[in-house]
Amino acid sequence: MDLSTKVRNLSEVSLFEDLSGQELLDLAELSNVKKYNKHQIIYRVDDPADDVYILINGVVKIISKSLDGREVIKTIIHPKSLFGTEYISAQGTRSNSAKSVDKDVMCLHISSHDFKIYLKNNWQLTDRFIKMLGTRLMYVEERFESLVFKDARERIIDFLKDNAKINGRQIGLEMLVKHSLTQQDIANYTGTSRQTVTYVLNDLKRQNQIYFKRKSILIRDISSLS
Repeated sequence: MDLSTKVRNLSEVSLFEDLSGQELLDLAELSNVKKYNKHQIIYRVDDPADDVYILINGVVKIISKSLDGREVIKTIIHPKSLFGTEYISAQGTRSNSAKSVDKDVMCLHISSHDFKIYLKNNWQLTDRFIKMLGTRLMYVEERFESLVFKDARERIIDFLKDNAKINGRQIGLEMLVKHSLTQQDIANYTGTSRQTVTYVLNDLKRQNQIYFKRKSILIRDISSLS
């Protein structure tokens, strides 16, 4: 990937959208490109948090393991998003693992040390970075409340709505969501079982609220999805 392509990709990241051309160029010069195959580990728990990642293509899941060895998906990273920022938060090692979901995942990665210096020299960007972390913390709290107070069906429907907001394409009243997740991934994200996910999706389909195939879900009317 040449420097101009890096600059273009960085300019599409919401965190960097107000940076000048020179600032984007400076950031691009700090970055390197890395590609990952399907289901490839990007980093593991307790690895040194040496790099910050910007996802350019594909989907990445941030995971941990439960006491009985089951995979728990904490966050799903979509293109034009930052992840792996533990070092910036004064953590020297990874607190979770990151794994590619599909093939052709591509990231720009920047040395955590270099990125921290870059933030120090740009207060406006630092302010946006802090707000981004705050937004993510609020999202984590909302997910925790969902796990505590909502039943499995409600959590799965919340997952569908959240993905529609991020990845959906409006077609009249309908919303088409293309994704790379398996039903087991959805279960691992919503704290349910694969059988429950299958049952809820099939029930929503039977009620004509959704139609789904392996890699896409069509929501008939997101405002009435229940």
